[in-house]
Amino acid sequence: MGKVAVGAAVGCAVAVCAAAALVVHHRMKSSGKWAQAQSILKDFEEKCGTPISKLKQVADAMTVEMHAGLASEGGSKLKMIISYVDNLPTGDEKGLFYALDLGGTNFRVLRVHLGGKEHRVVKQEFEEVSIPPHLMTGSSDALFDYIAEALAKFVATESEGLHFSPDRQRELGFTFSFPVRQTSISSGTLIKWTKGFLIEDAVGQDVVGELTKAMERIFLDMRVTALVNDTIGTLAGGRYNNPDVVAAVILGTGTNAAYVERAHAIPKWHGLLPKSGDMVINMEWGNFRSSHLPISEYDQALDTESLNPGEQIFEKLISGMYLGEVVRRVLYKMADEAAFFGDTIPEKLKIPFILRTPHMSAMHQDTTPDLKIVAKKLKDILEISNTSLKMRKVIVELCDIVATRGARLSAAGIAGILKKIGRDTLKDGEKQKSVVSLDGGLYEHYTKFRTCMENTLTELLGEEVSENIIIEHSNDGSGIGAALLAASHSQYIGIDES
Repeated sequence: MGKVAVGAAVGCAVAVCAAAALVVHHRMKSSGKWAQAQSILKDFEEKCGTPISKLKQVADAMTVEMHAGLASEGGSKLKMIISYVDNLPTGDEKGLFYALDLGGTNFRVLRVHLGGKEHRVVKQEFEEVSIPPHLMTGSSDALFDYIAEALAKFVATESEGLHFSPDRQRELGFTFSFPVRQTSISSGTLIKWTKGFLIEDAVGQDVVGELTKAMERIFLDMRVTALVNDTIGTLAGGRYNNPDVVAAVILGTGTNAAYVERAHAIPKWHGLLPKSGDMVINMEWGNFRSSHLPISEYDQALDTESLNPGEQIFEKLISGMYLGEVVRRVLYKMADEAAFFGDTIPEKLKIPFILRTPHMSAMHQDTTPDLKIVAKKLKDILEISNTSLKMRKVIVELCDIVATRGARLSAAGIAGILKKIGRDTLKDGEKQKSVVSLDGGLYEHYTKFRTCMENTLTELLGEEVSENIIIEHSNDGSGIGAALLAASHSQYIGIDES
């Protein structure tokens, strides 16, 4: 063999060796990166751990904070707002009642015809009206005039035979889902606007007074008999359908809970005790915090960068607004530190809140053998294509960790409420049912979240007690609930129907 041939053979061998070394190096590098990604995930899973012992501590902390919030104003991170609702609907209510539900860029007007125990809700009609953007930042008069006009138009569509007698005012329940300092069942001053509204001259005003003045300006004879928030509306809707309802929880974009307390167990209540002996408390439980909550570095960063740092910590762990964002933050770290999606971080992954909880739920609940839905969501939302099945499985696992933590903490919160009202144990021979009404898109549409929450509640309370605890979906409780509260707090109660 000539020198050239030998040189070529040696050159080839060197090239082959170099290529093999490169493959080995690449494999080692990719397996190192894979190990790094796995380690980020495992570390996060540990931080999110919710063993039953921890959940019991969270439930106990919720009960302690409830006591503190009822004892004095500002005594707890839980506001424990006295709602002045002391008569929940019983099913005996009769007549025609209206509701106005204002909580975002749309509002709804509803009319409910109640027929008493036998006929219940005879007829229900509603109309949705969108608010022009300029009214969301204009004057108080302009917004409430617009709402009053829409109400008047809706009243004009009352069917024949349902008209009120001339000596009787129409009555309205007003669901107002902005922070309010309630001063009576039918009055409350606006603390601040949220959700894109900014009408300076309404802050500090009684929102019922503002609406009433607007109705008077167009000669609409209607009286607001109840001012409530959506959670109390859900409680009222639930109680109307089931007398065993003791609490309501909203699990949607945001989260809150309300429940029925014994009036004498509210030290900060200085008024006369209501005849019913009961008082509905709006907990504002999204603001709950405790050293027992499993908080990761991603949650801390999310909180720091949020519009309300240090506030709504419980909400940031369990509600629909934030679950998808926590998943995005963990994926970003995996992309950055473990090159999970290749050598560059996908641009879309850098955008906060781009991954919404409905996307997360669709990926988490993907039952296709090759996780096609996960692949599609990554491509459509984050513009990440050609992912391996192995990677997609990691993403499903990540969604599972975040959803499981949220669902189990929600269950601990409910257990805390049940403990506060003494429904967490079996009294001798008592078989009293306790029903919790639930509403909100997260609860309704995220099946794995809902199932995990319900199973965890059973695990926390034990089989025997759980037999008497029922979670019931109260669909659109907040809308009809306000009309039912207008009925149960009507000025004409005790006066025979004319």
